[in-house]
Amino acid sequence: MRAQLLSLTAILVLSFIAEKCRQLVGEESSSKSKTERFTFINCFDMSYGTIGCVLKELVKIYLYYIRATHVHRVRNEATKEAVQENLSKGQSLEYAVKTGQKVGNAAAKRASLQAKHIMGPMVSSGWDFFETLYIGGTLSEAIVRSVGTLLGSYIGGIIGEGKTRWLGFLLGSQLGSWIGGRLGLMLYDVGNGLQFLLQLTRTNKCDGESNSLLLISS
Repeated sequence: MRAQLLSLTAILVLSFIAEKCRQLVGEESSSKSKTERFTFINCFDMSYGTIGCVLKELVKIYLYYIRATHVHRVRNEATKEAVQENLSKGQSLEYAVKTGQKVGNAAAKRASLQAKHIMGPMVSSGWDFFETLYIGGTLSEAIVRSVGTLLGSYIGGIIGEGKTRWLGFLLGSQLGSWIGGRLGLMLYDVGNGLQFLLQLTRTNKCDGESNSLLLISS
């Protein structure tokens, strides 16, 4: 409970600092994807939006194919090993096959969950990267946001699955993805604000040195 309160407090403080940094650098230099979004309508712009949507679906189909192939291979290997082990113990063929199928199905379920833990965050992260660039964000913003989404989705999914299994994984990964992306944008805005302050400090320092030289020469 104490750790959760500390985490919530840290997020609120970071959000406040990020908002002040956005006001400091101005709307043009702050993160674009915080206020703008890629919508379903953009898929029909017959340009980069359409290409992005098509690529997203192709990537999802390809990943689903990889997952299905991986799960099928794991199931067959686990079933074969279990059948051979039972036969070596003197069990009947019918019993060995039945037991092997149960072992194979359990192994396939674990393999499917492991694949989802990897592929889900990857798709979310890649899409946030594309969305940020599409709406006019910088490459740095896209990278920071996508990394935040990747970590948030993965961690949220693991935490959620530990509480309510597959439903918890689904909700946790979605919520974690959103929170992670937002934290990434906050860090990007804070970084922009710090960079702006450093540049402002250097400019004032240079102006002060120039004024000093003018006074000395006069």
